[in-house]
Amino acid sequence: MAEEDYGCFVDWTQMGDLANSSGPSKLDVKDPVELKKLARQGHWAKNHKLRAQVYQQLIKAIPCRTVTPDAEVYRDLMGDNTGKKASSVIPLPDFVDGSAVPRYCLKADSVTAVHRVISCLAGQFPDISHCPALPAMTALLLHFSADEAQCFEHISRLLACNEPGRRLVDQTFLAYESSCMTFGDLANKYCPAAHKLIVATAQDVVEVYSGWQRWVLGDLPFSHMARVLDVFLVEGYKVLYRVALALLKFYRKQKAGAGGQPSEGQKQDSAEVKAEIQAFVKAIGSSITPDKLLEKAFSIRLFSRKEITLLQLTNEKSLQQKGITVKQKRRNVQLALNPDTFSSEVVSAKEMRDIWSWIPERFALCEPQLLFTTSTHGCSLNRFYAHVEGYEPTLLLIRTCDADVCGAFLSTDWEERKRGGNKLSFFGTGECFVFRLKPEMERYEWVVIRHPELASSIKAQSSEDPAEDEAPTDGQNSDNSLPVERPAADPSNRLSPFLSARHFHLNSRNTSMFMAGNFDSIIVGGGEGNALYIDGELNHGRTARCTTFDNPPLCSTESFQVALLEVWGFQDAMASDR
Repeated sequence: MAEEDYGCFVDWTQMGDLANSSGPSKLDVKDPVELKKLARQGHWAKNHKLRAQVYQQLIKAIPCRTVTPDAEVYRDLMGDNTGKKASSVIPLPDFVDGSAVPRYCLKADSVTAVHRVISCLAGQFPDISHCPALPAMTALLLHFSADEAQCFEHISRLLACNEPGRRLVDQTFLAYESSCMTFGDLANKYCPAAHKLIVATAQDVVEVYSGWQRWVLGDLPFSHMARVLDVFLVEGYKVLYRVALALLKFYRKQKAGAGGQPSEGQKQDSAEVKAEIQAFVKAIGSSITPDKLLEKAFSIRLFSRKEITLLQLTNEKSLQQKGITVKQKRRNVQLALNPDTFSSEVVSAKEMRDIWSWIPERFALCEPQLLFTTSTHGCSLNRFYAHVEGYEPTLLLIRTCDADVCGAFLSTDWEERKRGGNKLSFFGTGECFVFRLKPEMERYEWVVIRHPELASSIKAQSSEDPAEDEAPTDGQNSDNSLPVERPAADPSNRLSPFLSARHFHLNSRNTSMFMAGNFDSIIVGGGEGNALYIDGELNHGRTARCTTFDNPPLCSTESFQVALLEVWGFQDAMASDR
């Protein structure tokens, strides 16, 4: 097939250096590891014909449903109209949610061809209810297709992929919305400086992050997006997260260079921040090359695909429990914490909002609900448990007599402590974190998030010695030897499977000591010390560096007296509106 056959939809005058094919002209590699390496290196990026052939090879290898429409189906349905200039453009279906077709160096009448292909896809895939990425993906693949029918077949295979655990294109609002929440979680963990900027700048952080897919699939210039597609077709959906996180990092760097840090209390409308990011991404070609973008994207040490899939499923479950499965008016997340009604004796409304920006996205629409406070319920550990059991997650806030303020986000119901019997045993997940607000604000996450090498591929213990799960019997509760509680066999009723220690091969149990409690104390963090230890009278406490969070002492003195202790739950704000 002649090379021009793969470029019949392309406006070559807009292609710049990409119009001149160079580099290798064929690819015989079948090994997935080698293919991944070549994709990241851009092995076929400079030869338009080879790129088109590699795309065809990769897409044909995607496992699909038994009945997946192919090019012949398109030709039968569209007749002789394919490739001809239409007198009018077929409107895009509602499920693209207003996403326009990016030009991507296509001829003007090629946009009409994209509309035809998408219209036919809508008829063949009636289950698609929300797919804003489809116009961009179709335009990209039309660029490297010999005709509309081939483009239709390629997109059909992406949509019909049925390989377990593999996702390529979101096709429902639930999947799309949970991907936005997942991106917010990843930005919070891997782009803390950029996330802090968005929190300080925008009125509604969730609204800003709702455009993350559009940054990649729609706003990126063609030369950058084609390099992303090279890797996406080999490595899958996770690449989109990586590239969007890299774009967020570059955006923050540009804002910092331009002195863009907002003044205290000065926030922009979220739509303005979204528009700023979109404008930055569209103009990225003037300062950042495609290879530099990918280099930044793959320098981010993300969790495994399995962990990200778990997070996505967790966010989907949270949305389902809230009844959010179809598109509806987006609630302003900042309103979930109303400064006029919020009242705490430990933190201000602004400080609570800062803490709220750290919590997982699936709880962002929740309102803080005071469950326990020593000023009302007294200094009793039994009353503490009575008021906080049954709630997951919870937020622990402490003000000391020296005016230090610290606390912890705790992912798991305190009732889990009972599964250890009378033994003091740890439970919880890696979503737990500790923090201090005064003398200065700082958060300390699970050490494995910042140092993935601590979960390197050492073999999990094959034998389970029950003696290892018991605390010492000599009365000395050593920080290094408290047992880690094994999870229930079927945690299907939980909202926090993400970052469960059982999904990691940890070098030491000390790195997964999240929370523990018995009749005479509560503990957060373990290994060489405890991030927080509170006695049974909720009166005295200690703080020290611990292995689990790799935190310094959270107060100005390691031993402190509790002036006030509060525990907050997360009330579904949307449920309370119904």
